[in-house]
This record gives sequence, structure tokens and C-alpha cells, in this order.
Amino acid sequence: MSTTTVPLHRPATTPARVGGVSVWKVVFGLFMALGLYVTYLRIFEGLGGTTNLNDQFPWGLWIGFDVLCGVGLAAGGFTLVATVHIFNLEKYKPILRPAVLTAFLGYLLVILGLMFDLGRPDRIWHPLIMWNPRSVMFEVGWCVMLYSTVLALEFSPAVFEKFGWQIGLKWFRIISVPLMIAGVILSTLHQSSLGSLYLIVPQKLYPLWYSGFLPLFFFISAIAVGLAMTIFESWHSSKAFGRALEAPLLQGLARALVVVQSTYLVMRLMDLTNRHAWGLLKEQRTETYLFLFELALMVLPVMLLLRSRIRSNPKALYWCALMVIFGFITNRLNISVTGMEAASGVSYFPKWTEISVTLFIIALGFGIFYLAAKHLPVFEEEHEE
Repeated sequence: MSTTTVPLHRPATTPARVGGVSVWKVVFGLFMALGLYVTYLRIFEGLGGTTNLNDQFPWGLWIGFDVLCGVGLAAGGFTLVATVHIFNLEKYKPILRPAVLTAFLGYLLVILGLMFDLGRPDRIWHPLIMWNPRSVMFEVGWCVMLYSTVLALEFSPAVFEKFGWQIGLKWFRIISVPLMIAGVILSTLHQSSLGSLYLIVPQKLYPLWYSGFLPLFFFISAIAVGLAMTIFESWHSSKAFGRALEAPLLQGLARALVVVQSTYLVMRLMDLTNRHAWGLLKEQRTETYLFLFELALMVLPVMLLLRSRIRSNPKALYWCALMVIFGFITNRLNISVTGMEAASGVSYFPKWTEISVTLFIIALGFGIFYLAAKHLPVFEEEHEE
């Protein structure tokens, strides 16, 4: 059995250029320069000088997007690892290594974003020696540290192959199975634990989002967005590197995405019914509109992906995956920002410096992925089984 691919037809037009340099490189350079400038401001002016945060609203964009969304958007790594190595679906192996790289970079950038948000980033190592096992944040911190290490080890064969380090490859094969299992367990623990953080604020989180099932919702939505991110990454990698698009594999991921996203949607709707929260949708307020927007981003891609014609169309599949990603981001920002504003008594909107740091981190992730994929054997060659 062979893995078939669908050639990607590259556009005849070339990217727009400014002074001989592509527009995207110019944008990347601007984001890098702006990010470094804001980093300087963050170091010397602190949180007060670079954010709109305060004692009433201490968590903003850097937690809501850079951490909560960043961890979830990196979930494609553990999803694909479980698919290939635990459920033994070897046909998805060609897209495993890019997913692991995406996850590894995602976690590194989450840690970077956390360094901006911490009041004393120089003390980020304290959980290593100052244990508080009753704290959910302590468990999340340890899981993120350990899983980042696991992802580094999972991606290490690409480095070993590049430099011909056979001893490293031999040792990786010895530890690979327990390493993969440990990675899936660690990722499962902290994906759900991020939802547990909000269980302690039932009087602060708006009822449309507060639920005793938040840990389960966080975990299932992470699996869904992990599948969507794999489709997103495969599409952009095929365009950036002129590779064939693994259409049959992505169609299989799309079918799994329909099941996971449908399960998540049904559970959310049943939870609203059990908590008698539907009446809140009659209220004319920001929370209502943003909840309905989030709901639309959950329902629409499921309805589209149920049609085989959509799943077999690479461009339509890409846009459906993008809707799932934006729905996930909307949910995390609704929980961390929208749902917390009313109880805090203040209105929060991120300062330009907060937005600049987020754009800096996103651009940095794209840049590092491009360099890694260009110089390391990230994309395994399809072969006959």
C-alpha cells in the first residue's frame, strides 16, 4: 500500500516584493524590531508601563492568547504521536514530524510569552525547588516543563539524521515508546488542568462559560484544534516548500475532526441545558454576542466537513480548519478576558505593546519553523510499505 499525494499547483505570480525583498520578510522584520523594542520597555518599565493590566484584572492577552491558546494550538503533537505510535496508524507518519516541530515551538513560545507576563520572570525556576502540590498552576508548570523536554527528545531524530549521529538515533529507538506514552500523559494532564484554573472562580467567570466540566472541555477542544493545526501547517508547508499536499491523510484528519468537534459541541450544549443557562442569551450584552460568535465558529466547520465534497477540496478543508482554530482562540479569549470583565468591575483592552509582543511571538514561531524545515529533515519522504 502506498501513500498517495495530490500535487499542489503553485500560483504563477510571484510574491510582492519591496526593494528586492519579499513583503513577508519585511513584515517579519518589522515584527521582530517592534518586539525587541517592547521587550526593552517591558524590562525597564515593568508590567505597569507596558500593559493595561491592574490588580482587578491581572491576566490579559499574554495569558489568554500566548499561554492558553498557545498550549492548545500545540496539541497537534500529542494528537499525532498518539495516532501513529499508540494507535499504530502508520499511514500518518509522513505528517508526524512537522506536527511535533509545531508543538515543540509552540511550547517554547508559550514559555517565552510567560516570561513577559510574570512580574518576576527571573524566578520562573522557583517551582523546581518550591513545591506546592495542591496548586493547579504548580501542576501545569511542571507538566509544561516536562512535556517541552519530551518534545525536544521526540524531535531530536531530525537533528541526529542531519548530522549523522547514529548513536543518538540508536538511543532514541530504545526510549521512544515510553517517551511517547509519557508525552501523551503529560499533555493530557496539563491541557485539562488549564481548564481547572477557572474552576476556583465560579463567582467571577460569566455563566455562559463557567462549568464544572471545564477541564474536559479544554482537553477535547485541544484535540480538535490539534487536528486543525496539523491541516493548517500541512497546507502552508506545501505552499512554502513546493511539496505535494498529503490530501488523503488530511481527509482522514478531517473526518476525525468532525467526530471530535461534534462531541465537543454536543457536550457544551448539553452542559448549557443542564445549568439552565440558555436564558442568558436573551440579554443584550457583549458576552452574548461573543458567545454566539464562538458557537457559530464551532457549528459551521462541522456542517461543512460532513460533506465529502468539502473534505476532498484542499482549499475548502483549509478554511474549515482555520475556522476551528479561530473558534478555539475565541473560546479561550472569551473565558480568560470576556467572561472575567464583568465581575472585575473594569474594562480591559490590550495596550499596543501587549499586541506587539503577541505578534512578535507568532512571527518568531513562523520564522523558526521555516528555518528548521529548510535545514533539517522535517518532512519524511513517503515510501512504499
